[in-house]
Amino acid sequence: MSLINGLPAHVLLVHVVVVLIPLTALALVTAALWPRAARRMGPLVPLLALVALISVPLTTQAGEWLERHVDSDPLVRRHTELGDGLLPWALALFVLAAVVWWAGRRPAAEPGQGGGGLRWSALPVRIVVGVLSLAVAVGAVVDVYRIGDSGAKAAWHDGYSKTATGTPDGS
Repeated sequence: MSLINGLPAHVLLVHVVVVLIPLTALALVTAALWPRAARRMGPLVPLLALVALISVPLTTQAGEWLERHVDSDPLVRRHTELGDGLLPWALALFVLAAVVWWAGRRPAAEPGQGGGGLRWSALPVRIVVGVLSLAVAVGAVVDVYRIGDSGAKAAWHDGYSKTATGTPDGS
């Protein structure tokens, strides 16, 4: 992807990532810590995480195209380096979302049955999945913030005047 309606695709696709990664992180933590919410959301959380996961390499690829079409700049290079690190976070969100959904939809094993399967209602399992989900969610959101901040600095560091150039009425 390079251009969408005459604009660099990266500047449009980045909004998908900036919305979906934090939204997925919030939904994942909610589902992991609140089993009733996980059951009510059903497959929505892993589907949301899948769309977020797919959007990351598309946005990164569009960003690499854009990088080749702008002047070389240390701020742009820093943004590119940070952007390359988001995919593992998005993958972890997806994997955990799938685990939470899968475990939440399985009925708890009946007492006396040696089912040997994962009991989502087991407190230790919920604690481990909850802590992992919270850690990955925070890591992903912080990474999105760092990437976005570096991108804004790269795009705007010399792109505006610190003093007004005219009055609102055009004079």
